[in-house]
Amino acid sequence: MSESTFIFNSRHPEYIAHAEAWRRAQDAYSGGTEYIRQALIRHVSEIPLEFEERQRRAYYFNYPRNIAQRITQYALAVDPVRANANAELVEDFSRSGLRANEVMRQASTLLNIYGRAWLFCGAPAFEGAVDRERAERERLRPYCVALSPLSVKDWAYGDDRRLLWAKIEELHTYDSDPAVLRQTVRRVRLWTREYWKLYDPREGKVIEEGRNLTGVVPLVEITEPDGFGLDANHWFEDVVRISDAILNNESEAQMNVVKQMFGMLVVAENFQRSAAKAMPDGKKTGSDSFSAVVARSAALVESPEEKGISRYISPSGVETSTIRTENANLKQELYDVVGLAIQSRSKEAQTAESKAWDFQNVTQFLVNRADLLEQAELRAWEIMNRWDSSVPVPEVTYNRKFAVRDLEKNIAGLLQLSNVPDAGIEYRKAALGIAVELLDAIGSIPDDRKKALLKEIEETRPAPVPELDFGGVDNDDPDKEAKQFSQA
Repeated sequence: MSESTFIFNSRHPEYIAHAEAWRRAQDAYSGGTEYIRQALIRHVSEIPLEFEERQRRAYYFNYPRNIAQRITQYALAVDPVRANANAELVEDFSRSGLRANEVMRQASTLLNIYGRAWLFCGAPAFEGAVDRERAERERLRPYCVALSPLSVKDWAYGDDRRLLWAKIEELHTYDSDPAVLRQTVRRVRLWTREYWKLYDPREGKVIEEGRNLTGVVPLVEITEPDGFGLDANHWFEDVVRISDAILNNESEAQMNVVKQMFGMLVVAENFQRSAAKAMPDGKKTGSDSFSAVVARSAALVESPEEKGISRYISPSGVETSTIRTENANLKQELYDVVGLAIQSRSKEAQTAESKAWDFQNVTQFLVNRADLLEQAELRAWEIMNRWDSSVPVPEVTYNRKFAVRDLEKNIAGLLQLSNVPDAGIEYRKAALGIAVELLDAIGSIPDDRKKALLKEIEETRPAPVPELDFGGVDNDDPDKEAKQFSQA
């Protein structure tokens, strides 16, 4: 096997094991008509004509996309703090207009969908000396983009637990010549710690190569530790399967509604024979079954042993409502599986313990996600610093405080507690401290201002008790009081 053939065809064992599930997850996230045709299941008793109609009528509630995006929105609701970061890179992290926040949102969503994501940190190739003016004009600076695991075909780690090499698939379109038919190919770029090579399937060989000045493979792998980190499948596969069940159930419920409106006609066998004789030119059907079109209904035929009464049949409304109830339960279970069931499914009030558990469940999930993204972004900045030493490595801090609680009720309760009569100074300090924490949860108070507020609360002293003035009368001297009384 030639080098180029091996480069194009080799796959990592984990890629081979999960590629099919990754593609299914990608299709479920994308949705649309093609996915409906892929996900709808034809049941055993369904004729092809009816299944085709069901496919055309079906609609898709894209729960996988909703869940993947919602987790990212929760985790990155507050922008990360990047102290001492290059402002130009923060505003154009990908060198294509995506800011650092947007690239990390993409990475988070990819992590939700696949359980694995990659950050690629590169720099444009150039020749000759580069001054500041040329660098700004040609935008010669490092960049970072998020990649799905389907783009990174193969890789290997060394004894130092750093990547030895990796192969990235790149979709490239040859369209520079308007007189030549446009062609899109999948090229492969091999990265090692010392060099890189670009392979093109049209040529079947290396078309470009160069030195890797960073000394590391410029990829950052992001993997959920409780998923692939434990050699387990990713939870999003379960999300897709439950979502597919909802799609199929909803499709059947929709067809039941259609059948209720347009019932199936049942006729006696005598009617079949009479209708056959009445056909033009005495034509007969070529099959044993008979289907006579009457208005807009297809007819079923009963033998003389049956009822022999022409009538319409249709599914009952109970069957449709049962399917819809099952879908409502599946939807609740879907969000329970992911850990996003932050509201009780019952209309009854939750206990304090139940609310606290739900809050901790969601919060810990989001805190773990913030840890992964923070570590990955910090590693990306370190690689970009290797490409260009003038790019500083910032201190990256992701938000780990998530206001999932019912803030309105918390604030109302705090106001009531603050108005407790005869409360001591320490009690009031505690109430004010909780108020600061709630304000931080709502609007993310900067650390320096928060410290100043807490210091101000701690230095609060009780108000002085005013002295009472009784007009110069000294109550401690009874003789003086008696003398003043006698003079009066």
